Amino acid sequence: MSLSRVVLSLQSPRISHLSTVLHRLFSKSVMTLKQCNVEVKEGVAVVTLNSPGSKMNVLNGEVTAEVVEILKEIKHNSVITSAVIISGKPGCFIAGADIAMLSQVKTQSEGAKFSRDAQLIMDQIEGSTKPIVAAIQGVCLGGGLETALACHYRIAVNDKKTGLGVPEVMLGLLPGAGGTQRLPNLVSIPNALDMMLTGRTIKADKAKKMGLVDMTINPLGPGIKPSDIMTLEYLERVAVGVASELASGKLKKTKKKGLMEQAISLGLKIGFVKDKIFEKARAQVMKQTKGLYPAPLKILDIVRTGLDKGTVAGLEAEAAGFGELVVTPESKGLISLFKGQTECKKNSFGKPQIPLKNVAVLGAGLMGAGIVQVTANKGFNVILKDTTDNGLIRGHGQIHDGLANSVKRKRITSAESDKIMSAVTLQLDYKNFEHCDMVIEAVFEDLNLKHKVIKEVEERISPHCIFASNTSALPITKISEASKRPDKVIGMHYFSPVDKMQLLEIITTEKTSKDTIATAVDVGLRQGKVVIIVKDGPGFYTTRILSPMMAELIRLLQEGIDPKELDKLTTGFGFPVGACTLADEVGLDVASHIAKDLGLAFGERFSGGSIAVLEGMVAKGFHGRKSGKGIYIYEKGSKDRNVNPEALTILNLHKLTTAGSVTPEDIQLRLVSRFVNEAVLCLQEGILQNPLEGDIGAVFGLGFPPFSGGPFHWVDRFGAGNLIAKMKTYESIYGICFTPCQLLLDHAKDSNRKFFPS
Repeated sequence: MSLSRVVLSLQSPRISHLSTVLHRLFSKSVMTLKQCNVEVKEGVAVVTLNSPGSKMNVLNGEVTAEVVEILKEIKHNSVITSAVIISGKPGCFIAGADIAMLSQVKTQSEGAKFSRDAQLIMDQIEGSTKPIVAAIQGVCLGGGLETALACHYRIAVNDKKTGLGVPEVMLGLLPGAGGTQRLPNLVSIPNALDMMLTGRTIKADKAKKMGLVDMTINPLGPGIKPSDIMTLEYLERVAVGVASELASGKLKKTKKKGLMEQAISLGLKIGFVKDKIFEKARAQVMKQTKGLYPAPLKILDIVRTGLDKGTVAGLEAEAAGFGELVVTPESKGLISLFKGQTECKKNSFGKPQIPLKNVAVLGAGLMGAGIVQVTANKGFNVILKDTTDNGLIRGHGQIHDGLANSVKRKRITSAESDKIMSAVTLQLDYKNFEHCDMVIEAVFEDLNLKHKVIKEVEERISPHCIFASNTSALPITKISEASKRPDKVIGMHYFSPVDKMQLLEIITTEKTSKDTIATAVDVGLRQGKVVIIVKDGPGFYTTRILSPMMAELIRLLQEGIDPKELDKLTTGFGFPVGACTLADEVGLDVASHIAKDLGLAFGERFSGGSIAVLEGMVAKGFHGRKSGKGIYIYEKGSKDRNVNPEALTILNLHKLTTAGSVTPEDIQLRLVSRFVNEAVLCLQEGILQNPLEGDIGAVFGLGFPPFSGGPFHWVDRFGAGNLIAKMKTYESIYGICFTPCQLLLDHAKDSNRKFFPS
């Protein structure tokens, strides 16, 4: 049952029967429904949400139908003086609305009704004459936090797993169950806007300081039961006590505003001060989103409506705004990414035959040290091997600095940082490699070197040990030619910086065993990665689709387009960083190496700018950010980057005459069309299993505009026919590199054919 039909359907025979059952059950002290359990303890109705067969509680039609009827019974049952809403799942209070329900909304009016019906349920909680306490342990997001906001008192467990937030903006939406109005009324306007505009999750201790929760409790240690269960039972006891005291009047809820909050409240009563606050917020949103995401701007408008015209008008605007946003292509794209991200956090290959405990990483460079950090951080014992003491010192320093930053941001404690570092062993030899379950090589991109390494490693490791390569372009099949057991060889392509980039691209060959794949996926998921699995080939998927775009970038630079203008146009399209900045981040030396390899593999189709440009820059030591100079100059302590004049000199030596249009749209499409065409060709050739993983890889690995949903969603939205028309124009000027692939042509022939049918 959809949420938008809950209110009307309460009159149906099925729901009327539910009401009768509830009334009968409430005459007892304990009752069990499908989604909720209710137990009356000394006059307090403890409503426990516990959706069966799921790790998370979500708000769907069945849950809300039961909650509405329970609220009615609480209201009319004289035995009950107050209530507690709590979860039966220690790691999750309520994770939000069921995403599947949102996918069923097809029109703006349906979306608005969805929101209004959710508001009505929250209004019933807030309007209860008997106090209702939210007892929060674990995830409390979206509709979960809106439920808590509607309660009269909120208690949260002060632990790592408990987090409160309204992340709807990350789905292209806004809080639609009254959150845009209740949140600003509870916390300061700056805090409320920050939460809604960023989707940031707030920990319990900070939530208490903000006024988001009224009380926090510390978790209990393990006893006769696990720690999380002991804590949940303790939370319930505290919440029942609070509910009883609220009902008896012993506990009066009072909120003391700090001086800053008092000043803000006073300022909001003055028109021009209010204008300045919202003007600044809008300017910040535009700076960060370039106006490409409609949800943040809509949130600002609706919060302002509530402040100016009152809560009723604010709620009406919220419902209307939700209806507008839920049918936008931006929301559909972001929701698809969310679903894809969820799917890519599952291991479809099953459990590994042998659980992994010990991992070795070869190479203490930027990538190797990063892999060690995310591996040791998840409980593995890790060996970091390099060929020099200086390399190990550098790698150790990077890991230490990364963990220190996590401590500073309160993601881990100092003790936890020390424990992680103690799991890392630094060495120059192959000692204890016989105990390793997996070896990940992160040495230089040279096939002969990788062959040498794999032979050395296989002389020392056990038969079950897996050998994984972090190569970004060299075919795994070629690397495995040096192996005595190619079934145990696999590609694990991480992205830099490893501790921040979510994607892991796993590359399989025809000989890679199912258990090897299952093990690699298991390691990636335990490292916290979003995992895509692709077939082997030059450049795999991500490197392959980025390379033609980079080739076109060099050509545009040779045609005299200013690097800063190119960055402006690519961020204006929706990429998080400009194309020239991205080239510097990847490394011009790496780009040059990959361009040569993929040029040999794919021929003229990967042509564009002259490889001599990259070779000239590398010869001068312009490797990008890591060397301090690339297309730009990087100075410590300075956020401003000037174009490297010596790089411009090299470009002038290879200057090209502009042959086609260089309007902003054409520059953007010359870059993007080559990226997208190659992505579609990867699907056509079977490198990709499906378009969803293609979208995930492009967005999470390369920064393709998230609001678009990824390259395949973008083709559906832009239109294959429109894209081909543009590519044909470019093909007539620049040749085969703009020739559309057959699958794209097939989609253009049939306008109803989509990668993601609606």
